Formats: sequence, C-alpha cells, structure tokens
Amino acid sequence: MNLALADIRHHFLRFALTAIGVGALFTACIGMIGLYRGIIFEALIVINDIGADFWVVEGQRSGPFAERSEISGLLDRRLEGVPGVTRVRRFIQFNQRYIVDGRRLQIAVTSLDYPKDTGSWIPLTQGRHLRNGHYEAIANESLGFRLGDLIRLGRDDYRIVGLTKGQVDIGGDGILYVTIPDAQTLDLYVPSEAILLGRTQANKQAAPVGYAQGRVAAVMASFQPGVDGEQVKRRVQRWGDVAILSRDQEEEALMGGRLRSLKFQILSFVGLTMLVTILVLSLSIYTITIEKTPQIALLKLIGAKNRMINAMIVQQALIIGTTAFIGAMITANYLFVYFPRKVLILPLDLLGQAFFVLVICVLGSFFGIRKAMGVRPQDILS
Repeated sequence: MNLALADIRHHFLRFALTAIGVGALFTACIGMIGLYRGIIFEALIVINDIGADFWVVEGQRSGPFAERSEISGLLDRRLEGVPGVTRVRRFIQFNQRYIVDGRRLQIAVTSLDYPKDTGSWIPLTQGRHLRNGHYEAIANESLGFRLGDLIRLGRDDYRIVGLTKGQVDIGGDGILYVTIPDAQTLDLYVPSEAILLGRTQANKQAAPVGYAQGRVAAVMASFQPGVDGEQVKRRVQRWGDVAILSRDQEEEALMGGRLRSLKFQILSFVGLTMLVTILVLSLSIYTITIEKTPQIALLKLIGAKNRMINAMIVQQALIIGTTAFIGAMITANYLFVYFPRKVLILPLDLLGQAFFVLVICVLGSFFGIRKAMGVRPQDILS
C-alpha cells in the first residue's frame, strides 16, 4: 500500500487546498520570469528584425536603444563610401505623447529610411508596407488604430496603411513606423502656444532641439559577403566623431543598461516567492505530519523503519509540489495571454523551474521528517 496516496485520498480537500495555494505561488514565479523574458524579447525586436550587422552612433554613446544618440543625417553617405559596407540606412526612435481622437497615447515613433527601407521586414497582420515618402504609417495593433485611419500627429495627418502585432519598445509603448523626414518633423513639433510663450520669455526663437537640421539617431549597415567586418569597423572607428557597435554590442548595452536593474528586481521577487513557497510547503507537511503522529507511532510499533516513514513524507511533498506545478503551468498558459505586456514562457525556463520544484519539495519535507523522527512507538498510547 502507498501510504502517501492513501493519506491524500482520506484528506483530499486538504490536499487540494494545499496544492492550489502552492500552485498560485508557482504561477507567480512562472509569470515573473516570463514577464522578464517578454520584456527582453520586445526590447530586442527592432535590433533582431531590422537586419543590420552594425550601428554607427554618436561618439562615446551606446546607441539609440540604451541612450539618446544624435549624428549627422548625411553620415549615411560617408558610410556608403566605405569598402565592404552595404545596405546603409538611417534610424530614429523616440517616445512622445499624443492626443488622437480624444485618446492620450504614448507612441514609440520609429523611422524607416524610405525608399531604401519600406518596412518589408515588419510582419504585417493587415495592409501593406510604405509606398510614399510622407504621411503614411504602419502601426502596432496595441495603439488601437484601424487600417485606413487618418490620424492627426503634430500639424500633419498620417494614413495608417499597415498594421502589425507585437511591435513595442522597451517601455511597452506601441511602435508607429513612419519615414525619416516625418519622424524628424514629429520630434521637432512644438505647439504654437509654447513657441509664442518662449518668444515672450526669451525675446527670441529658441535654438532647434531634437533631431533638428536633418540629424538622426544612428546609421545602420550590413557587411558585404566575405568582407572582414573587424577591418571595416576599425576604419569607421578612426573617424573619431562616432562610435560603431555590432548587433551583439547593442544588445549588451541594452541588457547591461536600462534592463539591468529590472533583471535584478524581478529575480529578487522570484527568489522571495520561492522562499515563501518553501515556507508554505514546509508548514503544510509539518502540520500533516503532526496530524499523523498516532499512525506514525503505530507504524514504528509494528516494526516500520524510519526510512520508509521518511520516504512517505517526501513522497507526499513531491505529489503536492508536482500537482501544484502542473496546475501552475496550465493556469499560466491561459492567464498570461491577457496581460498587457508579453509574458514569454520558454520550455527551458519551465524545465529549470521544475528542478527547483523538486528541490523545494525535498526542503519542505525536512521539518516533517524531523518531527516524524521524534515520534516514539509508545506515543500510540498517549
């Protein structure tokens, strides 16, 4: 007879409530790790999908994703003259708040260097890519626009010609793809009232700010097949006024910069949740062991070994933990799809968490085993 299963059958409600409580904690762990993975995935969408081997940014800067960068908009022509370089495109990305049809939206305006780049690398759910150099846009579905909508941004109207899904920046703001000139216009837009107020206070027009006078955030390019990429990067680096970063370096700058504190914060919460799970499971197993004191004493009286009793306690903890974790995985797959940010649940992460579940179950059964070891056969008489 399996004593652990027999105890679960006789106290099924207690087992179910314990498994649900522990499963809720496991679900939280899966969600927090998945949220971190999702934020990383969203932050690297443009870097990974845009198809550039390296980025040329402002000198002493880490690029347009980790921090603001501003370089000459004519730098792409200099870069096109470097041997071994192909597919040179300019890039701008910034966040700005707009009021569209009475809704206040935080939009990540991202540029496409039309006609070199029509956005063909962007996966569309509806519509088409850009065909004109002005006043067309591709919007992420999270912004709430529909195909064909005419939206007012700044002083101009933009037609939504394409819709995409999952295209957000590191802050979770939906991306709106426009051309380079349109992005520069939107970045420099200042309401008329603000201009008049500035003239009144300073008695003169303020100097242009942002991506003014044709400036951009970065220029990206690819290597020609068979070219020594390191030699090309050294040649560009000698210009002195710019920094050149590979795609891996851009990812490193983002991960070690804006995502660094977020990583430690989420992992700290995961560790805290794991600790609470161990305590909850330990308390449950300890309480169950106390309730079974007469049965344990009887087992010892008839000659049962401590090894068998300890195995029963560990087995019961493993059954609770395994059931809770399976329930947590099922809940996570149905629950987290409704979250506003992407929760990316990877099989490798689940495998690692399953290992920790086994460790938690063994640790959680320690206090129950210690209590069982202290039970004497004569306690059956008490």
